[in-house]
Order: sequence, then C-alpha cells, then structure tokens
Amino acid sequence: MTEQTALCDIGFIGLGVMGKNIALNLADNGYKIAGFDLDHNKVEETLSADAAENTTTEPRIIPCHSFTELLGKLKAPHLIILSIPAGAPVDDVCGKLIDAGIKADDIIVDTGNSLWTDTIEREKRYRGKFNFFTTAVSGGEVGARFGPSLMPSGDPYAWARIEPVWHAIAAKVDPETGRALERTHHTQPLPQGEPCATYIGPAGSGHYVKMVHNGIEYADMQMICEAYHIMRESLSMSPMEIADIFEQWNNGILNSYLMEISSDVLREFDPETKKPLVDVILDKAGQKGTGLWTAVGALQVGAPATTIAQSVFARSLSTLKHARIRAAKLLTGPTIAQVDVQERKDCIEQIHDALYCSKIVAYAQGFQLIKLAAREQNWPIDFGGIAKIWRAGCIIRAAFLQKITDAYNRDSDLGNLLLDEYFAGEIAKYQHNWRHAIAKATLDGIPCGAFSSALAYYDSYRMDTLPANLLQAQRDFFGAHTFERVDKAPGKKYHVTWSADKRQMVEID
Repeated sequence: MTEQTALCDIGFIGLGVMGKNIALNLADNGYKIAGFDLDHNKVEETLSADAAENTTTEPRIIPCHSFTELLGKLKAPHLIILSIPAGAPVDDVCGKLIDAGIKADDIIVDTGNSLWTDTIEREKRYRGKFNFFTTAVSGGEVGARFGPSLMPSGDPYAWARIEPVWHAIAAKVDPETGRALERTHHTQPLPQGEPCATYIGPAGSGHYVKMVHNGIEYADMQMICEAYHIMRESLSMSPMEIADIFEQWNNGILNSYLMEISSDVLREFDPETKKPLVDVILDKAGQKGTGLWTAVGALQVGAPATTIAQSVFARSLSTLKHARIRAAKLLTGPTIAQVDVQERKDCIEQIHDALYCSKIVAYAQGFQLIKLAAREQNWPIDFGGIAKIWRAGCIIRAAFLQKITDAYNRDSDLGNLLLDEYFAGEIAKYQHNWRHAIAKATLDGIPCGAFSSALAYYDSYRMDTLPANLLQAQRDFFGAHTFERVDKAPGKKYHVTWSADKRQMVEID
C-alpha cells in the first residue's frame, strides 16, 4: 500500500457524543477518518466503538494527538469536520489549524449549533486562509450515528466536494412514500433513497434554517405537552392511558418522531418509586438558546412567529417553580367538571384536532420566518427542499412534512402554508374541534398557550380588517406617528392635531 492511499479521507475534530457518532457513520460509509479531541478519553472511546463495530482488518478511525499530526495524515486538499461547542471554541480551533499549516483550498466544516450571524462573520474572516463551510445537524445522537438531517451552507465549490459525503451519511426517505428508511444498528445495510441533505445557500443560511427548525421543535414539543396536560387534568387520564392515545395518533396524520417518543416516555416507570417516570421528573424545562434565537429572529424581521415564541415563554414560566408553588396556594381557578364516557371520547378527538391544526400553524410560522429572512439576506432558498430534508433524521421528522413539500411543489413562491389549498382545507375541516378543545381547557383553567396562540394567529391571518386601525389612531394621538387611509393612495401619511380645540387632519409630505 502506498503512502498516499494510506492517508485518511477526512479529519474529524471533536469526538463527543455527536462527533463520535458522525465519525462512525462516516466510517460505515467507507471513509477513513483521522480523529482528534482535546480529551484523549473521547478518542479512546471512539476507537473502542470502532473496533467493536469494524468488520474489516484495517482500522477505520486513526487517532491524532495534535493538529499538525492530523493535517499530516490527511489527503490534500484537506477536508476537516468540526463537532465542537459553538462560539469561541470554533475560532480557537480554526486559529490552531491555521498555525498548523492549513491551506487556502482546504475546507473546514462547522457542524455545531452556531448562531447564523457568527457563521457569516467567520466566512468573511477566514476567506483566503481556508474555505469555511457549515452544516447544521439535526437528529440527536441516534440520527448522527445512523442518518441525520443535514443543512449545509457556504461556498458552492466546497459543497461540490462535500455533497457526496453528506449524501452518503444522511438519513434517507423512500421517494415514493416520503417515509423514513430507518437504520438503527450498524449491522444493518445502508439504506438507499433520497438523502436528507441539500444545499441551503450562502454562508449563514443553513444555520438559520436549523435555528428555525429548532424553534418549530420547541412549538411541537410544547403542543404535545399541552395535549397531555389537558387529558391529565380535564379528563383525569393516567400517563399509560395517554400513551395509548398518542400511539393511536401516531398511526394517523400526527405521525411523527416526537409523538412516538412521547408515547414511549409515558409508558416508562421509575425503578425506585414504581411511579410513572413522568410523575417524578421535576416540571422545569431547560433550553439551549436556539428557540430564543428563533423568537428574537422573528421579531427582527417582523415575522409573527407567535406560537414559537409562546413555546419559549412556556419553558421560561416552567422554571419559576418556587413562585408557582406559592401561587398555587394563593390563586384560585375553576372547578373542573366531570365528564361522561362520550364526552371524554369527544374531548380526546377535539384535542387531537387542536394539536394537528396548531402544528400546521407552527410550521406555517416557521416557513414564513425563513422566507422573510431569505428575502432580507438575498438567500435563494428552496422551501420544498427544506421540507424534504426534514422528513427523516431530524427531531421534527414527520409524515406531515411530505404535504409541505407538495405545497411548495404546487407553488414555489407560496407566501404562507395556510394559503395552500390542502392546508386551508385541513384547517377548515378540523377547526371546530380545535376551538372546542381550547374552550374546554380555558374553562377548566388548564393553560394551553401554544394552542391558543396558534388559533389567534390563524384568526388574525384570515381577517381582512384588524383593530390595528384603532392602534394607529392611538399612536398618532400621543406621538404624532401618522397613519394611512383606506380611501387614499398607499404610502400617503396623515396626522390629526388631536390637542387642538378644533380637530384638523393634515397630509404629511
């Protein structure tokens, strides 16, 4: 074997849970990896995992002890993948690779949860020193190991080199059905199908799309939790009973990864207390910031992503545990009325429809946010392509996403999913129960902020006249902010001299 053929295909820096699994995924697909981590124990863990799974006589992952050694073991031009914490660590590693001798035609791929604006700045900063490329990854540790959803962005030249790598390791879907082709163990054959990896656009766009993906994830999780909460409190159902309902729902239009795991979670018992596990988990939800980024990003571009923002606020409210315990003793709520068997059955159906309609709205808000940001940043986004790569491998993967792909296939310039004939029809079909579920929860004092904000968004969006006319008059009264008139040319501004004894309206140049 010559020295050149013995060199590794890809350098991999950061062998934590996600990095180790992506490296093993790459190895499964025939790539030889040079691996490095500041924590040598993580390198050893990766080598042990590779040895246990490797069916060849040659090691698939080669350990490195320095950045210089890593570069020396790679084929040129170098392709190096980073799976390290976002922020300063990315720049620290990039700087060390520059010191080690990385070249202008080498590619470094950041796969962490970086803020999209940081990505844009890095691409500018490192231009001419090396090609900085990014790929946002969704799917958790299992997705990383057996097929994630990948959202790459950056220089098209770099994408041409990376594309076959990402297409190899990405999750796959059946092109006929749009269903995920699952691989859950390394001994299973690699699936063949449409890869859940597509070029998103210029630097920053991939991480922006992933940020919105995570915002939708926040909403999806919160809405499932609200469905669970209403059934527990209003209908006095046990976790096991709700698990059975969720399992039934997962066989229909609500089929999704999050629905599937929610059913599994509710079936789990605590080995110590023998209680349902969900009942011994403290009700304080954590967050890593991407939902917050999405809510802030929505405000920055004027996208009313109210359900996503409400889901972020719900997590914040959950952390006020001590205050809530005190408030529970002081603040009163309504008495929950008992329901008979038929009423319970009807209510479960109403909650199902509320979850489905709210889910449509959350996705509509997310895609509208991406569209507005893409327009502002001049990104040529393929929205149907985004929906395609979310059909498998990622946390929000769902059969439902095929319908979004179909909607953008019908109209690539679709401004909002609610304007698509299919989704408009679905809301029309199920909105009666959606409203009843929220009314029931409200009358029983069960919070359902995500459901309610989704319905308020839908009702606001379908109104040709909103009370913002009064709001504009208020603004003009106290701040002379002016207003437009419905019977005059768009863009013309008017102001009323409210404080004068005799009211007078003037046109503002």
